[in-house]
Amino acid sequence: MVTTGTRDAPNQPPPLVGYNLFLENPALAGALKHEGAAWAAARATDLGALLTGEPLEWGRLANEHPPRLRTQDRFGNRIDEVEFHPAWHSLMRTSIEHGLHALSWREPRQGSQVARAALFFLAAQVEAGHGCPVSMTHAAIPALRAAPELAQEWEDLLTSPEYDPGLRPAAEKRGALCGMAMTEKQGGSDVRANTTTARPTADGGYELVGHKWFCSAPMCDAFLVLAQTDEGLSCFLLPRMLPDGTRNGFRIQRLKDKLGDRSNASSEIELDRAWAQLVGEDGRGVQTIITMVNHTRLDCVLGTAAAMRTAVEQATHHSAHRSAFGKLLVDQPVMRSVLADLCLESEAATLTALRLAGAFDRNEGALARVGTAVAKYWVCKRGPGHAAEALECLGGNGYVEESGLPRLYRQQPLQSIWEGSGNVICLDVLRALRRAPETLEAFLTECREAAGAEALLDRWVDALERELRDPDGRETRARRLVERMGIALQASLMVRYADRAAADAFCGSRLGHDRDLTYGTLPTGVDIAGIVERHRPKL
Repeated sequence: MVTTGTRDAPNQPPPLVGYNLFLENPALAGALKHEGAAWAAARATDLGALLTGEPLEWGRLANEHPPRLRTQDRFGNRIDEVEFHPAWHSLMRTSIEHGLHALSWREPRQGSQVARAALFFLAAQVEAGHGCPVSMTHAAIPALRAAPELAQEWEDLLTSPEYDPGLRPAAEKRGALCGMAMTEKQGGSDVRANTTTARPTADGGYELVGHKWFCSAPMCDAFLVLAQTDEGLSCFLLPRMLPDGTRNGFRIQRLKDKLGDRSNASSEIELDRAWAQLVGEDGRGVQTIITMVNHTRLDCVLGTAAAMRTAVEQATHHSAHRSAFGKLLVDQPVMRSVLADLCLESEAATLTALRLAGAFDRNEGALARVGTAVAKYWVCKRGPGHAAEALECLGGNGYVEESGLPRLYRQQPLQSIWEGSGNVICLDVLRALRRAPETLEAFLTECREAAGAEALLDRWVDALERELRDPDGRETRARRLVERMGIALQASLMVRYADRAAADAFCGSRLGHDRDLTYGTLPTGVDIAGIVERHRPKL
């Protein structure tokens, strides 16, 4: 009779380390190619191999040792500094050196947005919080270009491949990061309710007085900020350190104690006669900063899709090595159906995110405008439920912090809130359709790229078009409309780019008359085992 001691660990999966995040992700690798960035495959392969080594530990440490605020030094002088664990700096250095903040702008070639998106996806799988300053720095460039002189002064710093933390004047920096501060406690997403004021100064700048309720990554070197001038709400670039070496009037009041995103500092700030420079046209701050927001919204989709992929990897790996009731979990029909459904959701999210990056690459402005907002709503809305179902596949093991899934579960709701929560995004989609009718035509054209290949999809898109062209009660129906738009876009991409089994399963479960969006309710007759095996990482 064989016995095991309590120190043994039978029937447990081996650690999921040492594999290549990129090569083991067929959806991401395929999307990189068909979206025109095959030239970046070697870079993605290198980063994919690197990230499943020591960076996994950096991610754990950065979340277990969150940032700390130091408002004063030992003598009582105001310093407003945020201290991070060394693991945070290792993550930031890795992402900056691999160009996640700048590749699109440093190498403006076909597929550069897609290549950068794929690299960002890979890094977000390992640790999501540090993606915030990386994302904002990347997105700040097109907004800054509305002020050519400012762009000339800052762009080389913001796209530098050197990670150079520490508060110093821009002239002394080898690289810089840019954040943003828009929302205020009395307005939130209604940024036109902002009360921060901006008054001209003798040197051509502005003096800002007010507060911001949420300022992500307050350790950045500069920020895009909204404030009111005599002409209305305007956009400004505010450096933390002034050219003469003195600190600007940027006061960090506190760091937010958040549900997730623990590694990243999010703060409440006061602007005490802070000096800033106008970006774009006076009185048109929302129009200026929305250029930045469109890019960060895409990164919300990428971040959610990345977390979905991590959840799929953990759930399929665990199930392939854990036995119950005489079989491996992956061979239990009901578990296999759940796993396959999680794989489909992950693949559809990945294809959607990379397709939208391709729209930015190809200057498909109408599709990028509405498609990014639709995906921001639908993909990010699916994130928390996906994480919860994947966690449940591991049972009690998944509920334990060491599995990494609780951290992922806490992170997923953020993507649905940041850059506009669900209702705000749905109203934004309706606004785009109303003010720019070409966005509707671009969206429907994209969905019909798969016309004739799947009858369920054809009927879905036809019905969707009738709904979208009906102006009655649009706002009341906003969530239904945007959900149906999101599913149509995903289904079209799955039909075009996924293998036949995955496309059939996705369309049958999401577009059929008896559709049920509960995971594990796939139609019969689908190669469920093949779907799971295709997505399971191989060590």
